[in-house]
Amino acid sequence: MATGTAYPLPRERNLIVGILLILAAAAWGVVIWQSVAMRDTTMMHAGSLTMGMAAPLFLAIWVAMMVAMMFPTATPMILAFAAVQRGKQQRGQPLVPTWLFVGAYLVVWSLAGFLAYALALGADRLAGRSPWLMGHGARIGGGLLVVAGLYQLSPLKHACLARCRTPFQFVLGSWRDGHRGAIRMGLTHGIFCLGCCWLLFAILFPLGMMNIAIMVVITLLIFAEKSLPIGLRISRIAAAALIVYGALVIAVPNLLPTMM
Repeated sequence: MATGTAYPLPRERNLIVGILLILAAAAWGVVIWQSVAMRDTTMMHAGSLTMGMAAPLFLAIWVAMMVAMMFPTATPMILAFAAVQRGKQQRGQPLVPTWLFVGAYLVVWSLAGFLAYALALGADRLAGRSPWLMGHGARIGGGLLVVAGLYQLSPLKHACLARCRTPFQFVLGSWRDGHRGAIRMGLTHGIFCLGCCWLLFAILFPLGMMNIAIMVVITLLIFAEKSLPIGLRISRIAAAALIVYGALVIAVPNLLPTMM
């Protein structure tokens, strides 16, 4: 079996891509619908990082966001896993379902959602007891944008991004046989993906968790970083933009979308 970018069964490849895109499109539909439904609620809970949502609703929306934003960018890695599995089946070895790899990947992002909600809830409660934090929330958000920009240039970001940009190299280098192996590989890829993108999702809090335009921009940025030949250059441009914009927000808090 070839270990390049050719897939053993084009029909299977097309089926996987189709399913992933349908799930992503459905998730975008849910997120957009929820964004419209929560418009008045968002205004009522302005300044709240959790937007007044209970944990189950927040986590449901978080998972929908992850499917919408990450499935398109994770498609090359998922296809690489499926291709190697199909090649092993052609050599008489048991076939492990690709959904185990995808499910484990999603578990990592779901756990990140639990952590994000806990931190947001804690920050809301802390801000409620501190007038200073309430008065400087926008500037703190600007600082987070600067940190996100600096992280884009960090060795950890580059190490995680390198794993995400080379699907077959990652799959072959991290290969584990069997169902447990597929789950372990999905978790490993999810961790690298989280390490690559976590601050790009953290900035949704100051920019607007349900801001569809911002979500689209971040999705396109993540896709470009992982998939395009000039992805590393785009990552650096994004870093500069985040640092400059964050510094401007610190100086002029009203530049933050959530403050407009």
